[in-house]
Amino acid sequence: MEYHSAVLLKETVDGLDVKPEGVYVDVTFGGGGHSREILNRLGSQGKLYAFDQDTDALYNTIDDDRFTLINENFRFIKRFLKFHGVKKVDGILADFGVSSHQFDVAERGFSTRFEADIDMRMNQDSALSAFEVVNTYEEEDLKQVFLQYGELRQAPAMAKVIVEERKNEEIKTSEQLKRVLKRFLNHRKENKVLAQIYQAIRIEVNQEIEVLKELLLQTPDLLKEKGRLSFISYHSLEDRLVKRFIRNGMFEGEPERDIFGNFEVPLKKVGGLVVPSQEEIKINNRARSAKLRIAEKL
Repeated sequence: MEYHSAVLLKETVDGLDVKPEGVYVDVTFGGGGHSREILNRLGSQGKLYAFDQDTDALYNTIDDDRFTLINENFRFIKRFLKFHGVKKVDGILADFGVSSHQFDVAERGFSTRFEADIDMRMNQDSALSAFEVVNTYEEEDLKQVFLQYGELRQAPAMAKVIVEERKNEEIKTSEQLKRVLKRFLNHRKENKVLAQIYQAIRIEVNQEIEVLKELLLQTPDLLKEKGRLSFISYHSLEDRLVKRFIRNGMFEGEPERDIFGNFEVPLKKVGGLVVPSQEEIKINNRARSAKLRIAEKL
């Protein structure tokens, strides 16, 4: 399986401050690049668990006694680690980007480049696909998907057009979807707007925001003292959640302060925001929007 090169490979694994005998989790295994680098730094008694809900990722499994690949969504991280007898870990790594493999296989329906059925499921057994979102969601729900996850100003009009057009014919393919939304695809910004539309539908199909929140909420209990998070985000919705959770231990509002104005949070940030070098972006253009944040359990 052709998978993308691991983004910010050294920086992300450095962020974990890997202990040779530690226990680590890579919640977005994909092609296994980050996992292999963690294993390179582990000793004989170290252990690495990896999660990936995409069955295609199973072809990349690593033949190493220290490694276990769990074919599940990382929203269930606590449950499945407990099944393997693990209650606490030394570090958790995540790269929330869609893999190049998923983009490059036409029938997965993630890419605007191919004429293919709209699908976009990371878990191919999931009941909800892009087809259901586009063809069955109420106009108001479609509008909210485009507004919240695509940050599209023309979301109300887009939702209205889709609902009108699907009365005549189901919207099954990427070309049909482009045709329906053609009036919104200004020639100079066509690719950018299409990317926003696809991002919005993909996030809804895979419940990406809810899943990320569920993962973050479980991390303080899972991490040992001084355990590390090393998380790569690719769009502002994800990055804001990660940043706010590290800073405040919550996604909205502010934590309660004591009479001295202090508040307690479970994590503290380590270093500042890390982004790819120009050299890495030249080699792997999909790294251009990556943002790495590192935190430590207090």
